[in-house]
Amino acid sequence: MNDKIFRKLRNFCFRAFLAGVAASLSFGVAGCHGKHEHEHEGEESHQGHSHNETLQLTAYNSEFELFAEAQPFVAGQESEILAHFTKLSDFKPLEKGKVSMKLTIGGKSVSVVCDKPAHPGIYEFKVRPEKRGEGNLSFEIEGAGGKSVVTVPGITVYDDEHEAHHEAAEAAAKSSNGIVFPKEQSWNVEFSTEKVASEPFGEVIRTMARVEPSQGDERVLVAKSAGTVRFAAADLTAGKAVGSGQALFTIDSEGLADNNMSVRYQEAKSAYETAKSEYERKEELAREKLVTESDFRKAKNEYETAAANYGNLKRNFASGRHSEGSPMSGFIKKVYVRNGEYVEAGSPVMEVAQNRRLYITAELQPSKYHALRDIVSTNFKTASGSEVYSVADLNGSLVSYGRSVDEDNPLVPVVFQIDNTVDLLPGSFVEMYITAGRGERSLTVPNSSLVEEMGNYFVFVQLTPEFFEKREVKPGKSNGLRTEILSGLKENERIVGKGAVLVKLAQASGKLDAHAGHVH
Repeated sequence: MNDKIFRKLRNFCFRAFLAGVAASLSFGVAGCHGKHEHEHEGEESHQGHSHNETLQLTAYNSEFELFAEAQPFVAGQESEILAHFTKLSDFKPLEKGKVSMKLTIGGKSVSVVCDKPAHPGIYEFKVRPEKRGEGNLSFEIEGAGGKSVVTVPGITVYDDEHEAHHEAAEAAAKSSNGIVFPKEQSWNVEFSTEKVASEPFGEVIRTMARVEPSQGDERVLVAKSAGTVRFAAADLTAGKAVGSGQALFTIDSEGLADNNMSVRYQEAKSAYETAKSEYERKEELAREKLVTESDFRKAKNEYETAAANYGNLKRNFASGRHSEGSPMSGFIKKVYVRNGEYVEAGSPVMEVAQNRRLYITAELQPSKYHALRDIVSTNFKTASGSEVYSVADLNGSLVSYGRSVDEDNPLVPVVFQIDNTVDLLPGSFVEMYITAGRGERSLTVPNSSLVEEMGNYFVFVQLTPEFFEKREVKPGKSNGLRTEILSGLKENERIVGKGAVLVKLAQASGKLDAHAGHVH
């Protein structure tokens, strides 16, 4: 086992206060070998004082974060490099793929190829620069998605070992309020970093809103005639899932003295047969010009009316009862009557809903009316407060807002419509953030990056991908997803986006040496 990797991972184990990492981090190291463009005549032994400073190198491209810990580069001496590769898509380690490292100094290069990681995300290289000078260190990653190159500029190779280690010590990240959070730890939790950027940030209107069913997503089923309600199944209660066309209930008028559907059906059948016979008789007479045109049209109208009435009763009430099925797939929202209860025609029996589309309705003070003309974005937080959603991400949009108020309700209604892909409950309330106008450009951070302590707010600024500085900031307004920062940060500084609470826990576990667990 490579002793330097072992020390790094052993020290990490002692402070892995978050469960979920492997109990044993023992692994075999595959050696990676390189080729120099020029052969060496001999090797120099290390002279002078013992040094243990480590270069901490960080670079990014559009796909990867590179964090490398390297022994300072001295001409003619071998330096070991532990390169940590993190995928920016999910901030998880690069688990497989070939990586080619190239150290270029003064136009001459030394290359090393590593076919696989020594441990997920960690590649080990050994390189011996030939002469002093300035240059860069590049890593070419080959994987299923193709090739990707990450380059670290500003690499210096020294003649003097003491100078190299002195400069490495001077360049090391330092902070009196720093927290170590190793890559092996961040890879095992939900974690990410991002650059602080400025963006237009308008007025934010914060209010409570009610979730309501969308029109067309609910249907009330009514009794088409008077009679006794008979449910199709005993478990037809609120919340029961139903399919389109599924039988729900029947209305039985058998045995009723009034509005008996069996009697009405027989009457309609008799009237239909009589009207049909009279129409056919007068049709024959009309051909021979033995009846007037008006008498023939009257017989025809009476026949058509009787046929329509009889057809309707035949389809729905042939047996003295009519059945009702669900008009759509969904669930039973409400049952208005009991099984076996008598109802009049037109009485509501059941309500079926889908909840595929929902309205979110807020009511605002009239002073906010003019801001509603320029709504930029809308977010909302559920009652539990655990999730914040963007209306745009839920295929939502502004439906309307009120153009007038009245004495009974002097508030302006604002209605949004969304796809209910997050299982919101109609009738519940959400906290809504309506951003209106572009406003001035401001520095913003995700809400998840802020931690609060006794009324003060902090973020964790990245000094290296394993070392973060806790810094107090002054927050401004928030749109539910991002918060304006009035002071404490600079544009392009990189901060912890997800996982800030875990970094805070790392701080609470005890003050750690900024270099603990690093390769020296």
